Amino acid sequence: MRIYDDVQLDYCDVLLRPKRSTLASRSEVEIQRLYHFKWCPRTITATGIVSANMFTTGTFELARALQKQRLFSALHKHYSAEDLITFLRDNQKEFGSNELVFVSSGVSDADFEKLTQVMNTGLVQNICVDVANGYSPYLLNYIRKVRQMWPEVLLMAGNVVTGDMCEDLILNGADIVKVGIGPGSVCTTRKLTGVGRPQFSTVIECADAAHGTGGMICADGGCTVPGDVCKALCAGADFVMLGGMLAGHAESGGEMTEKSFQTGEVNLIDDKTCALKIEQKQYKKFYGMSSQYAQDQHYGGMKKYRASEGKVVEIPFRGPVEPTLLSILGGIRSCMTYIGAKNLKDMPKCATFYRVNRQLNTIFGNES
Repeated sequence: MRIYDDVQLDYCDVLLRPKRSTLASRSEVEIQRLYHFKWCPRTITATGIVSANMFTTGTFELARALQKQRLFSALHKHYSAEDLITFLRDNQKEFGSNELVFVSSGVSDADFEKLTQVMNTGLVQNICVDVANGYSPYLLNYIRKVRQMWPEVLLMAGNVVTGDMCEDLILNGADIVKVGIGPGSVCTTRKLTGVGRPQFSTVIECADAAHGTGGMICADGGCTVPGDVCKALCAGADFVMLGGMLAGHAESGGEMTEKSFQTGEVNLIDDKTCALKIEQKQYKKFYGMSSQYAQDQHYGGMKKYRASEGKVVEIPFRGPVEPTLLSILGGIRSCMTYIGAKNLKDMPKCATFYRVNRQLNTIFGNES
């Protein structure tokens, strides 16, 4: 048994230090980056925000909205091959290509069969291989199999939280390693298993390891506000995957519900009669993909050898996703002007962090 005594930090444990800058306006910064990859010979110009490949955020509708801002999407694993092919064909007509879309896969034989059916159409060249435990030998074997089958594909795989495993995945064929175990808002892996690592420290170590071997990382989970996305990028993340921040929108998946609340106000019906005012509010379900709810919905129930590692929440309906995306991108631009980074790729070079005990004044709540 061994204990690592180094302090491990989350996004809420740090703030960025502002620096003297030559940038006079947020309009001067460039938030799109030209991405070069270790194995994939293509280049892509985009901003490295990725929708999580969860059932509620890896939707076709959200993918379309993200592409309008030159952002990536990872479609969830529960679409049929036929549905994926139809979407990819239509999407290619609308946007000219599917270069910003990842199709997701597990590591089973059935997953590979479906992936083969989709990839053989030639409509998409980006794959996200997603398993809860990236330390399993099944993942490395699957990565090698995918890279051998499609040598020029853009391949993202995870999840892990340590530099050594990032290096293994990259050297075996991954272009991008997805990092994060337990930081998600609807993930309970840390609570159930005691396994995980604070996300900010995860990003720093994994980015260093990945970049040293010619690969990249995608920081998956733990972002609650645009400032957290900025911190992830400054810590070395090439991509940042978002779940909860994109959930609850019109383009997101999840069952819509409506609830009634008493407002405390009174409606006057006539001179002698009054009634308490009732307000209707809409909500959308958002759930972890290892939750009991997800297992029941998508896998025919929870297997006896498993336990739920996720939860179900109801998020107040937030309307179209575009204002949220613009808020995130605006936060990145503003951060870049504060730290003097003209280009997205320069953010880690310009970043200095303070360790803090408190980052927000929440006397009036956390909502903006």
